[in-house]
Amino acid sequence: MKRTVALGALAAALASPAFAQATPLASSAAQPAATSTSDTKAREADASLAAQGWLLLLDRKDWGRAWETTGAVFRSKVALGTWMDAIPKVREPLGAFVERKPVETAFKTTLQGQPDGEYVTVVFQTKFANREVAEVVTTVHEPDGKWRVTGYSAQ
Repeated sequence: MKRTVALGALAAALASPAFAQATPLASSAAQPAATSTSDTKAREADASLAAQGWLLLLDRKDWGRAWETTGAVFRSKVALGTWMDAIPKVREPLGAFVERKPVETAFKTTLQGQPDGEYVTVVFQTKFANREVAEVVTTVHEPDGKWRVTGYSAQ
């Protein structure tokens, strides 16, 4: 059994639904949007690239920049100081980053605890020096047209 090193535990301490994405895609309360398949695939591809870029910041231990590039709702619910104290405790036990591949992507227009909008959740299978985890990254399409992270967990 994989030991959960999710930010979900941290999120519980923070009482912030914006901080962690604790539910797998299949059991999410969100509903799919009524868009064409090609539109959905394009959104998923754009959001997946944004999620991968954000994860690279975590891999480089650039905690502050990672927080700065999250979505507005995330930043309003998770203070920078709290993030800076907590994220190293979650990521450092995993060890050095080895490899990552996206294994599942889902576009939604509703997400529990979040305002209605466009969301893409991407599950990555990630190998670190000390263990392999499923990283779940949820992005939101913000008014400026950019996809930004609004939830993260490593399980």
